[in-house]
Amino acid sequence: MSTPPLASGPEGPRALRPLLDTVLEALDTGARARGGPLPTGGPGVVAARLREAVGELLPDQGDPHALPTLVRAFAEGAADPAHPLCAAHLHCPPLAVATAADLAASALNPSLDSWDQAPAASELEALAAGVLARQIYPDSDTADSLVTTGGTESNQLALLLAREAHGGSVRLVCGTNAHHSLPRAAWLLGLPEPVVVPALGGTLDPDTLDETLTRLPGPLLVAATAGTTDAGRIDPLPEIAARCAAHGARLHIDAAYGGGLLFSDRHRARLTGLDAAHTVTLDLHKLGWQPVAAGLLAVRDPRDLAALRQHADYLNADDDTEAGLPDLLGRSLRTTRRPDVLKIAVTLKSLGRAGLGALVDQVCAHAREFAALVDAHPGFELHAPPDISTVLFRPKGATDTTVAAVRRALLTDGRAVLGRARPDGRLWLKATLLNPATGPDDLAALLHLAATSRATLVEGHTPR
Repeated sequence: MSTPPLASGPEGPRALRPLLDTVLEALDTGARARGGPLPTGGPGVVAARLREAVGELLPDQGDPHALPTLVRAFAEGAADPAHPLCAAHLHCPPLAVATAADLAASALNPSLDSWDQAPAASELEALAAGVLARQIYPDSDTADSLVTTGGTESNQLALLLAREAHGGSVRLVCGTNAHHSLPRAAWLLGLPEPVVVPALGGTLDPDTLDETLTRLPGPLLVAATAGTTDAGRIDPLPEIAARCAAHGARLHIDAAYGGGLLFSDRHRARLTGLDAAHTVTLDLHKLGWQPVAAGLLAVRDPRDLAALRQHADYLNADDDTEAGLPDLLGRSLRTTRRPDVLKIAVTLKSLGRAGLGALVDQVCAHAREFAALVDAHPGFELHAPPDISTVLFRPKGATDTTVAAVRRALLTDGRAVLGRARPDGRLWLKATLLNPATGPDDLAALLHLAATSRATLVEGHTPR
């Protein structure tokens, strides 16, 4: 039996080229079979369709048609974030240039746990980490950042660094609007039970925070949010930073969603105060249009990263380090790490700040346009003007049960993908607009489909 071709090496490009054509054709065929933003039928139907297409997954003899068969089934059963009616989550359509770069990373397959596995990748990561850290800390020459798998890992790292800097008794203080990964990280790290402060109106109130910090013994870690997952709200960062400074509390800002506003001249001021944080979470697979995963944790004082140092003789032997080979183990809690930095670096250089900023401006403008459509529609209620690119809305007079049913009906039919949020005790439909190519007709269609679904469920007829 001949050896299957490899993705890299002298024959790699020649072996990959026809396979890429096969993949692209299968993606197109699957998308056309799907016909919309989501496969029809709901979980049971989609699962059965996939299993029928795949057949026996581990046959005695290999199937030469496995690649087109599985890619087509994968695409047909996918939620397509590039479809203008797929607007539920912080799940962006990736840029073609970033996806192409990700192919190169997969083909060469470097692992960023030792220099001899990733010579160029390790230096590229250092370059990109420094560039992105300076976007958050523009007045610092020493700020650094680590590449992570996303906001959850970044938030866990932030709490770990706080624990190592201030001891195992450091206590997390966060709002009810904070991402679930923060209290979960406190539990994972064995920290005291977090103190959760009410976030009336969707943002952390500085005066309430001040009262909380006054009565709590230190050490304390405050976590603020720049872009909540439910409504995209941004906490009042300068005021929160001032309260933390007054009480000697460490500050972490989860800007996984809102951090992308840094690229926009128009919207960057919304993040004033970000540089006051000791650590900042950023996700470029949200407002950065990267394939998953592309997260970062920025650190104002790189000395905090000393807590991550580890020694494994086969990866960072002392004599190798003394001889000048970079030590990569302190750049992550993971050992084997794929070079996610390549797609990030290619995007930064290809689009520049102006290109990325234009994409940010476009999706924020789409959110304002959609909010205006909702506000003008007699059958819908708008929760609030959008802070970033998320719009919450619900049919007027509808119960929470009806709101939930509207969303699930659209999902089952595969016509539109909307999210859900409960910022004030009531259930709202959530449109998260991350597709820069979305047009006015798409926004109108999204609202019309929600209206049609509600009317069909409640009134038993379809409006004109």
